[in-house]
Amino acid sequence: MNPNPKDKLAYDETFTCIQCGTCLPACPTYKTMGTETQSPRGRINLVKMAAEGKISLDELKDPIDLCLGCRACETACPTNVPYGVILESAKLALHEHNRPSQSRMEVFKENLFYNHVFPRKKVMSTGAGLLWFYQKSGVRRLVEKTGLLNSLPESLATFERTLPAATAPVRRRRRPKRLEPQQAPRYKVGFFTGCIMDALFDRINDLGMRLLVLGGCTVVAADGQTCCGALHLHGGRDDQARELARKNIEVFEQEAFDYVVNTAGGCGALLHEYPALFADDPEWQIRAQSFADHTIDISVLLARLDLPFNKEIRKRATYQPSCHMTNVQKVRDEPRQLIRRIKGIDFRELHDPNFCCGSAGIYNVVQFDESMKILDVKMADVKSRDPELIVTTNPGCLLQMKAGIEREGLQDRMQALHLVELLAEACGLEKR
Repeated sequence: MNPNPKDKLAYDETFTCIQCGTCLPACPTYKTMGTETQSPRGRINLVKMAAEGKISLDELKDPIDLCLGCRACETACPTNVPYGVILESAKLALHEHNRPSQSRMEVFKENLFYNHVFPRKKVMSTGAGLLWFYQKSGVRRLVEKTGLLNSLPESLATFERTLPAATAPVRRRRRPKRLEPQQAPRYKVGFFTGCIMDALFDRINDLGMRLLVLGGCTVVAADGQTCCGALHLHGGRDDQARELARKNIEVFEQEAFDYVVNTAGGCGALLHEYPALFADDPEWQIRAQSFADHTIDISVLLARLDLPFNKEIRKRATYQPSCHMTNVQKVRDEPRQLIRRIKGIDFRELHDPNFCCGSAGIYNVVQFDESMKILDVKMADVKSRDPELIVTTNPGCLLQMKAGIEREGLQDRMQALHLVELLAEACGLEKR
Protein backbone atom coordinates (compact mmCIF):
# COMPACT_ATOMS: atom_id res chain seq x y z
CA MET A 1 0.00 0.00 0.00
CA ASN A 2 1.43 3.35 -1.05
CA PRO A 3 1.88 5.86 1.81
CA ASN A 4 -0.48 8.82 1.87
CA PRO A 5 1.39 11.99 0.77
CA LYS A 6 -0.31 13.82 3.66
CA ASP A 7 1.72 11.66 6.04
CA LYS A 8 4.80 13.57 4.82
CA LEU A 9 3.50 16.83 6.33
CA ALA A 10 5.24 18.05 9.49
CA TYR A 11 1.95 18.12 11.40
CA ASP A 12 3.35 18.15 14.95
CA GLU A 13 5.58 21.11 14.15
CA THR A 14 2.59 23.23 13.14
CA PHE A 15 1.46 23.31 16.78
CA THR A 16 4.54 25.34 17.74
CA CYS A 17 2.96 28.32 15.92
CA ILE A 18 0.80 30.37 18.29
CA GLN A 19 -0.64 32.42 15.39
CA CYS A 20 0.59 35.71 16.93
CA GLY A 21 1.43 37.27 13.56
CA THR A 22 4.88 38.53 14.53
CA CYS A 23 6.15 36.94 11.32
CA LEU A 24 3.87 38.97 9.04
CA PRO A 25 6.01 42.13 8.64
CA ALA A 26 9.06 39.96 7.86
CA CYS A 27 7.38 38.05 5.03
CA PRO A 28 8.02 39.43 1.51
CA THR A 29 5.03 37.72 -0.09
CA TYR A 30 2.67 38.97 2.64
CA LYS A 31 4.00 42.48 1.98
CA THR A 32 3.49 42.32 -1.80
CA MET A 33 0.34 40.14 -1.94
CA GLY A 34 -1.32 41.20 1.31
CA THR A 35 -3.27 38.01 1.95
CA GLU A 36 -3.18 35.69 4.95
CA THR A 37 -2.65 32.61 2.79
CA GLN A 38 0.60 34.15 1.50
CA SER A 39 2.00 34.64 4.99
CA PRO A 40 3.99 32.19 7.15
CA ARG A 41 1.15 32.04 9.69
CA GLY A 42 -1.38 31.33 6.97
CA ARG A 43 0.76 28.67 5.28
CA ILE A 44 1.37 26.88 8.58
CA ASN A 45 -2.37 26.85 9.24
CA LEU A 46 -3.03 25.46 5.76
CA VAL A 47 -0.48 22.67 6.29
CA LYS A 48 -2.19 21.76 9.56
CA MET A 49 -5.62 21.74 7.87
CA ALA A 50 -4.30 19.60 5.00
CA ALA A 51 -2.81 17.09 7.45
CA GLU A 52 -6.18 16.91 9.22
CA GLY A 53 -8.00 16.37 5.92
CA LYS A 54 -9.92 19.64 6.16
CA ILE A 55 -8.52 20.86 2.83
CA SER A 56 -6.97 19.00 -0.09
CA LEU A 57 -3.30 19.06 -0.98
CA ASP A 58 -4.30 20.80 -4.20
CA GLU A 59 -5.50 23.76 -2.13
CA LEU A 60 -2.08 23.90 -0.51
CA LYS A 61 -0.17 24.10 -3.77
CA ASP A 62 -0.30 27.82 -4.69
CA PRO A 63 0.53 29.20 -1.23
CA ILE A 64 3.47 26.80 -0.92
CA ASP A 65 4.72 27.38 -4.48
CA LEU A 66 4.60 31.16 -3.95
CA CYS A 67 6.67 31.02 -0.76
CA LEU A 68 10.24 32.21 -1.35
CA GLY A 69 11.62 30.01 1.41
CA CYS A 70 13.71 32.97 2.64
CA ARG A 71 12.92 31.96 6.25
CA ALA A 72 12.95 35.54 7.49
CA CYS A 73 9.88 34.47 9.51
CA GLU A 74 12.05 32.10 11.55
CA THR A 75 14.26 34.99 12.62
CA ALA A 76 11.21 37.05 13.63
CA CYS A 77 9.33 34.21 15.36
CA PRO A 78 9.19 34.46 19.19
CA THR A 79 8.47 30.71 19.63
CA ASN A 80 11.09 29.34 17.23
CA VAL A 81 8.66 27.67 14.86
CA PRO A 82 10.66 25.44 12.46
CA TYR A 83 9.07 26.97 9.38
CA GLY A 84 11.74 25.52 7.06
CA VAL A 85 10.86 21.99 8.20
CA ILE A 86 7.14 22.62 7.68
CA LEU A 87 7.74 24.16 4.25
CA GLU A 88 10.00 21.34 3.03
CA SER A 89 7.50 18.74 4.26
CA ALA A 90 4.74 20.43 2.26
CA LYS A 91 6.90 20.47 -0.86
CA LEU A 92 7.67 16.79 -0.42
CA ALA A 93 3.99 15.94 0.08
CA LEU A 94 2.99 17.97 -2.98
CA HIS A 95 5.68 16.32 -5.08
CA GLU A 96 4.43 12.85 -4.04
CA HIS A 97 0.83 13.91 -4.63
CA ASN A 98 1.39 15.40 -8.08
CA ARG A 99 3.80 12.79 -9.45
CA PRO A 100 1.17 10.27 -10.69
CA SER A 101 -0.60 12.94 -12.76
CA GLN A 102 2.52 14.32 -14.45
CA SER A 103 2.81 13.91 -18.22
CA ARG A 104 5.75 12.01 -19.69
CA MET A 105 7.19 15.27 -20.97
CA GLU A 106 7.01 16.87 -17.50
CA VAL A 107 8.72 13.85 -15.95
CA PHE A 108 11.37 13.88 -18.70
CA LYS A 109 12.15 17.59 -18.19
CA GLU A 110 12.37 17.24 -14.42
CA ASN A 111 14.60 14.19 -14.63
CA LEU A 112 16.77 15.94 -17.20
CA PHE A 113 17.52 18.93 -14.98
CA TYR A 114 17.52 17.29 -11.56
CA ASN A 115 19.37 14.08 -12.53
CA HIS A 116 21.48 14.94 -15.55
CA VAL A 117 22.30 18.68 -15.40
CA PHE A 118 22.79 20.12 -11.90
CA PRO A 119 24.65 17.14 -10.38
CA ARG A 120 27.04 16.68 -13.33
CA LYS A 121 30.06 18.94 -13.51
CA LYS A 122 30.80 18.04 -17.13
CA VAL A 123 27.29 18.95 -18.26
CA MET A 124 27.38 22.24 -16.36
CA SER A 125 30.84 22.96 -17.76
CA THR A 126 29.62 22.23 -21.30
CA GLY A 127 26.73 24.62 -20.75
CA ALA A 128 29.17 27.29 -19.61
CA GLY A 129 31.23 26.66 -22.75
CA LEU A 130 28.16 27.12 -24.95
CA LEU A 131 27.38 30.37 -23.15
CA TRP A 132 30.95 31.56 -23.82
CA PHE A 133 30.51 30.74 -27.54
CA TYR A 134 27.15 32.57 -27.59
CA GLN A 135 28.71 35.66 -26.01
CA LYS A 136 31.98 35.71 -27.99
CA SER A 137 31.08 34.40 -31.45
CA GLY A 138 28.79 37.26 -32.45
CA VAL A 139 25.58 35.26 -31.98
CA ARG A 140 24.61 37.46 -29.05
CA ARG A 141 25.08 40.65 -31.08
CA LEU A 142 23.00 39.14 -33.86
CA VAL A 143 20.23 38.27 -31.41
CA GLU A 144 20.26 41.83 -30.11
CA LYS A 145 20.30 43.45 -33.56
CA THR A 146 17.47 41.33 -34.95
CA GLY A 147 15.28 41.98 -31.91
CA LEU A 148 14.99 38.25 -31.29
CA LEU A 149 15.63 38.85 -27.61
CA ASN A 150 12.42 40.83 -27.36
CA SER A 151 10.45 37.84 -28.62
CA LEU A 152 11.53 35.72 -25.67
CA PRO A 153 9.44 35.49 -22.50
CA GLU A 154 10.18 38.50 -20.29
CA SER A 155 11.78 36.33 -17.62
CA LEU A 156 14.36 34.87 -20.04
CA ALA A 157 15.04 38.21 -21.73
CA THR A 158 15.61 39.92 -18.39
CA PHE A 159 18.13 37.40 -17.13
CA GLU A 160 19.88 37.05 -20.49
CA ARG A 161 20.88 40.70 -20.12
CA THR A 162 22.30 40.09 -16.65
CA LEU A 163 24.40 37.00 -17.35
CA PRO A 164 28.08 37.39 -16.46
CA ALA A 165 30.83 37.03 -19.06
CA ALA A 166 31.55 33.31 -19.38
CA THR A 167 35.09 31.93 -19.08
CA ALA A 168 36.75 30.37 -22.12
CA PRO A 169 36.64 26.54 -21.96
CA VAL A 170 40.45 26.30 -22.24
CA ARG A 171 40.90 28.57 -19.25
CA ARG A 172 38.33 26.59 -17.24
CA ARG A 173 40.26 23.37 -17.89
CA ARG A 174 43.52 24.96 -16.69
CA ARG A 175 42.13 26.06 -13.33
CA PRO A 176 44.32 24.79 -10.48
CA LYS A 177 42.60 22.55 -7.97
CA ARG A 178 45.14 23.04 -5.23
CA LEU A 179 46.80 26.32 -4.22
CA GLU A 180 49.51 26.83 -1.60
CA PRO A 181 50.47 30.07 0.20
CA GLN A 182 54.03 31.34 0.15
CA GLN A 183 54.32 31.03 3.92
CA ALA A 184 53.48 28.12 6.23
CA PRO A 185 49.71 27.60 5.87
CA ARG A 186 47.49 28.92 8.62
CA TYR A 187 44.51 26.74 7.65
CA LYS A 188 43.84 23.93 5.21
CA VAL A 189 40.61 24.72 3.39
CA GLY A 190 38.37 22.55 1.21
CA PHE A 191 36.67 24.71 -1.40
CA PHE A 192 33.05 23.87 -2.28
CA THR A 193 32.54 25.07 -5.85
CA GLY A 194 28.79 24.40 -6.33
CA CYS A 195 27.00 23.74 -9.64
CA ILE A 196 25.45 26.96 -11.01
CA MET A 197 27.96 28.98 -9.00
CA ASP A 198 30.88 27.29 -10.70
CA ALA A 199 29.31 27.26 -14.16
CA LEU A 200 28.26 30.93 -14.32
CA PHE A 201 30.46 32.51 -11.64
CA ASP A 202 33.67 30.49 -11.78
CA ARG A 203 35.63 33.76 -11.80
CA ILE A 204 34.26 34.49 -8.32
CA ASN A 205 35.28 31.02 -7.15
CA ASP A 206 38.76 31.57 -8.60
CA LEU A 207 39.09 34.93 -6.85
CA GLY A 208 37.81 33.40 -3.62
CA MET A 209 40.47 30.70 -3.70
CA ARG A 210 43.18 33.30 -4.39
CA LEU A 211 41.98 35.51 -1.53
CA LEU A 212 42.19 32.57 0.86
CA VAL A 213 45.73 31.81 -0.32
CA LEU A 214 46.61 35.49 0.10
CA GLY A 215 45.40 35.18 3.68
CA GLY A 216 47.70 32.21 4.29
CA CYS A 217 45.53 29.16 3.53
CA THR A 218 46.12 26.00 1.56
CA VAL A 219 43.06 25.66 -0.67
CA VAL A 220 41.82 22.45 -2.31
CA ALA A 221 38.89 22.28 -4.77
CA ALA A 222 38.37 18.56 -4.24
CA ASP A 223 37.52 16.32 -7.21
CA GLY A 224 34.19 14.49 -7.18
CA GLN A 225 32.15 17.15 -5.38
CA THR A 226 28.72 17.87 -6.84
CA CYS A 227 25.61 20.06 -6.49
CA CYS A 228 24.68 20.74 -2.84
CA GLY A 229 21.15 19.43 -3.43
CA ALA A 230 19.26 22.59 -2.42
CA LEU A 231 17.30 22.77 -5.67
CA HIS A 232 16.32 19.11 -5.27
CA LEU A 233 15.20 19.52 -1.67
CA HIS A 234 13.22 22.65 -2.46
CA GLY A 235 11.57 20.71 -5.27
CA GLY A 236 10.43 17.98 -2.89
CA ARG A 237 13.11 15.46 -3.96
CA ASP A 238 14.62 14.64 -0.61
CA ASP A 239 16.02 11.25 -1.73
CA GLN A 240 18.10 12.96 -4.42
CA ALA A 241 19.20 15.67 -1.99
CA ARG A 242 20.46 12.97 0.41
CA GLU A 243 22.30 11.19 -2.40
CA LEU A 244 24.13 14.39 -3.36
CA ALA A 245 24.88 15.15 0.28
CA ARG A 246 26.48 11.71 0.74
CA LYS A 247 28.73 12.31 -2.29
CA ASN A 248 29.88 15.69 -1.00
CA ILE A 249 30.50 14.41 2.51
CA GLU A 250 32.55 11.48 1.18
CA VAL A 251 34.64 13.79 -1.02
CA PHE A 252 35.56 16.17 1.78
CA GLU A 253 36.27 13.29 4.16
CA GLN A 254 39.21 12.29 1.96
CA GLU A 255 41.42 14.99 3.50
CA ALA A 256 41.48 16.61 6.95
CA PHE A 257 40.29 20.18 6.38
CA ASP A 258 40.07 22.91 8.99
CA TYR A 259 37.17 24.37 7.04
CA VAL A 260 34.99 23.67 4.01
CA VAL A 261 34.31 27.06 2.42
CA ASN A 262 31.64 28.14 -0.07
CA THR A 263 30.82 31.37 -1.91
CA ALA A 264 27.03 30.90 -2.26
CA GLY A 265 24.73 31.73 0.63
CA GLY A 266 22.00 29.37 -0.61
CA CYS A 267 24.34 26.39 -0.98
CA GLY A 268 25.98 27.12 2.36
CA ALA A 269 22.61 26.99 4.11
CA LEU A 270 21.92 23.43 2.98
CA LEU A 271 25.49 22.32 3.70
CA HIS A 272 24.85 23.52 7.26
CA GLU A 273 21.61 21.58 7.38
CA TYR A 274 22.93 18.28 5.96
CA PRO A 275 22.48 16.58 9.38
CA ALA A 276 18.72 17.18 9.18
CA LEU A 277 18.58 15.16 5.95
CA PHE A 278 19.70 12.07 7.86
CA ALA A 279 17.38 12.23 10.87
CA ASP A 280 16.58 8.50 10.42
CA ASP A 281 20.15 7.41 9.66
CA PRO A 282 22.41 7.77 12.74
CA GLU A 283 25.64 6.78 10.97
CA TRP A 284 25.25 9.32 8.18
CA GLN A 285 23.92 11.95 10.57
CA ILE A 286 27.18 11.81 12.52
CA ARG A 287 29.19 12.19 9.32
CA ALA A 288 26.92 15.01 8.13
CA GLN A 289 27.26 16.80 11.48
CA SER A 290 31.05 16.64 11.27
CA PHE A 291 30.89 18.05 7.73
CA ALA A 292 28.49 20.82 8.77
CA ASP A 293 30.63 21.76 11.76
CA HIS A 294 33.52 22.53 9.40
CA THR A 295 31.43 24.38 6.81
CA ILE A 296 31.50 28.18 6.73
CA ASP A 297 30.80 30.97 4.29
CA ILE A 298 33.94 32.44 2.78
CA SER A 299 33.25 35.82 4.39
CA VAL A 300 33.53 34.30 7.87
CA LEU A 301 37.00 32.93 7.21
CA LEU A 302 38.21 35.98 5.28
CA ALA A 303 37.20 38.19 8.21
CA ARG A 304 39.61 36.19 10.41
CA LEU A 305 42.55 36.52 8.01
CA ASP A 306 44.96 39.42 7.55
CA LEU A 307 44.12 40.45 4.02
CA PRO A 308 46.17 43.27 2.47
CA PHE A 309 43.56 45.90 1.67
CA ASN A 310 46.07 48.07 -0.16
CA LYS A 311 43.86 49.69 -2.78
CA GLU A 312 41.53 52.56 -2.05
CA ILE A 313 38.05 52.28 -3.59
CA ARG A 314 36.18 55.56 -3.37
CA LYS A 315 32.63 54.31 -3.88
CA ARG A 316 29.30 54.44 -2.09
CA ALA A 317 28.38 50.83 -1.30
CA THR A 318 25.43 49.02 0.21
CA TYR A 319 25.00 45.38 1.16
CA GLN A 320 22.21 43.02 0.08
CA PRO A 321 22.46 40.03 2.43
CA SER A 322 21.55 36.56 1.25
CA CYS A 323 18.44 35.39 3.15
CA HIS A 324 19.80 31.88 3.64
CA MET A 325 23.12 33.19 4.88
CA THR A 326 21.39 35.52 7.35
CA ASN A 327 18.45 33.42 8.49
CA VAL A 328 19.91 29.90 8.30
CA GLN A 329 23.68 30.25 8.63
CA LYS A 330 23.26 33.25 10.96
CA VAL A 331 26.11 35.08 9.23
CA ARG A 332 25.35 38.79 9.52
CA ASP A 333 28.34 40.83 10.61
CA GLU A 334 31.36 39.48 8.73
CA PRO A 335 30.46 40.72 5.21
CA ARG A 336 29.75 44.21 6.59
CA GLN A 337 33.01 44.19 8.56
CA LEU A 338 34.97 43.29 5.43
CA ILE A 339 33.32 45.99 3.31
CA ARG A 340 34.00 48.62 5.97
CA ARG A 341 37.68 47.61 6.15
CA ILE A 342 38.23 48.69 2.53
CA LYS A 343 39.82 52.12 2.34
CA GLY A 344 37.63 54.77 0.71
CA ILE A 345 34.32 52.85 0.88
CA ASP A 346 31.29 54.89 1.99
CA PHE A 347 29.12 52.09 3.42
CA ARG A 348 25.38 52.73 3.49
CA GLU A 349 23.13 50.19 5.23
CA LEU A 350 19.76 49.55 3.60
CA HIS A 351 16.71 50.58 5.62
CA ASP A 352 15.36 47.00 5.47
CA PRO A 353 18.35 44.86 4.47
CA ASN A 354 16.76 41.55 5.48
CA PHE A 355 13.86 41.92 3.07
CA CYS A 356 14.36 39.25 0.38
CA CYS A 357 15.37 40.44 -3.09
CA GLY A 358 13.02 37.92 -4.73
CA SER A 359 15.62 35.61 -6.21
CA ALA A 360 15.20 32.52 -3.98
CA GLY A 361 16.88 29.88 -6.12
CA ILE A 362 14.84 29.61 -9.31
CA TYR A 363 11.82 31.47 -7.87
CA ASN A 364 12.62 34.46 -10.09
CA VAL A 365 12.31 32.18 -13.13
CA VAL A 366 9.26 30.07 -12.23
CA GLN A 367 7.40 32.89 -10.40
CA PHE A 368 8.73 35.80 -12.42
CA ASP A 369 5.90 38.31 -11.93
CA GLU A 370 5.76 37.91 -8.15
CA SER A 371 9.55 37.96 -7.98
CA MET A 372 9.67 41.30 -9.80
CA LYS A 373 7.14 42.85 -7.39
CA ILE A 374 9.40 41.88 -4.51
CA LEU A 375 12.44 43.16 -6.39
CA ASP A 376 10.73 46.52 -6.92
CA VAL A 377 10.35 46.90 -3.13
CA LYS A 378 14.04 46.07 -2.69
CA MET A 379 15.13 48.51 -5.40
CA ALA A 380 13.12 51.34 -3.82
CA ASP A 381 15.18 50.79 -0.67
CA VAL A 382 18.40 50.60 -2.69
CA LYS A 383 17.69 53.84 -4.55
CA SER A 384 16.99 55.66 -1.30
CA ARG A 385 20.60 54.93 -0.24
CA ASP A 386 22.04 56.00 -3.63
CA PRO A 387 24.92 53.49 -3.77
CA GLU A 388 27.30 52.99 -6.65
CA LEU A 389 27.90 49.37 -5.62
CA ILE A 390 25.40 46.73 -4.43
CA VAL A 391 27.44 44.03 -2.74
CA THR A 392 26.01 40.58 -2.13
CA THR A 393 27.14 37.05 -1.27
CA ASN A 394 24.96 34.72 -3.30
CA PRO A 395 24.78 34.10 -7.09
CA GLY A 396 20.98 34.28 -7.17
CA CYS A 397 20.97 37.60 -5.32
CA LEU A 398 23.68 38.87 -7.65
CA LEU A 399 21.66 38.12 -10.80
CA GLN A 400 18.52 39.54 -9.19
CA MET A 401 20.24 42.79 -8.23
CA LYS A 402 21.66 43.09 -11.75
CA ALA A 403 18.09 42.62 -13.01
CA GLY A 404 16.92 45.31 -10.61
CA ILE A 405 19.53 47.76 -11.92
CA GLU A 406 18.46 46.91 -15.48
CA ARG A 407 14.75 47.39 -14.73
CA GLU A 408 15.40 50.74 -13.09
CA GLY A 409 17.69 51.94 -15.91
CA LEU A 410 20.56 52.55 -13.48
CA GLN A 411 23.31 50.80 -15.47
CA ASP A 412 25.29 54.02 -15.87
CA ARG A 413 25.63 54.76 -12.16
CA MET A 414 25.14 51.51 -10.24
CA GLN A 415 26.78 48.08 -10.29
CA ALA A 416 26.06 44.79 -8.49
CA LEU A 417 28.94 42.53 -7.52
CA HIS A 418 29.82 39.65 -5.24
CA LEU A 419 31.67 40.46 -2.03
CA VAL A 420 34.61 38.38 -3.23
CA GLU A 421 35.00 40.54 -6.35
CA LEU A 422 35.13 43.71 -4.26
CA LEU A 423 37.65 42.25 -1.80
CA ALA A 424 39.83 40.95 -4.64
CA GLU A 425 39.99 44.42 -6.13
CA ALA A 426 40.78 45.99 -2.75
CA CYS A 427 43.61 43.48 -2.33
CA GLY A 428 44.96 44.20 -5.81
CA LEU A 429 44.22 40.73 -7.17
CA GLU A 430 42.22 41.83 -10.16
CA LYS A 431 40.43 44.83 -11.62
CA ARG A 432 36.73 44.52 -12.21
